[in-house]
Amino acid sequence: MSLVCLSLLGAPALEEKLLDQLLQSPHDLTFTSQGCASHGGHSDDGLDASEQVLGRARAVLVQVLVPETVARQLLHDLGALFNGSGLRYWLTPVLEEGQL
Repeated sequence: MSLVCLSLLGAPALEEKLLDQLLQSPHDLTFTSQGCASHGGHSDDGLDASEQVLGRARAVLVQVLVPETVARQLLHDLGALFNGSGLRYWLTPVLEEGQL
């Protein structure tokens, strides 16, 4: 079983709907969420005036640790709900995971 970190980056307006979907998932998910700044990868049309001047947009970052097969299923499910929303994602392998 290959464990991955699924990172989801989107506009703050997506946060509640995204977290609700993850909390309702039938999978046993471990995830974090945080506010952050997003640089690049977005059109200036969606930025307010201060974001355009600063060159960054307010965003939310959610990271989920799951087996790769679960990540693929989550992406499929989220794709249907967030189609056209600009929600970005990437998968990275997790070398080790544990609890101290």
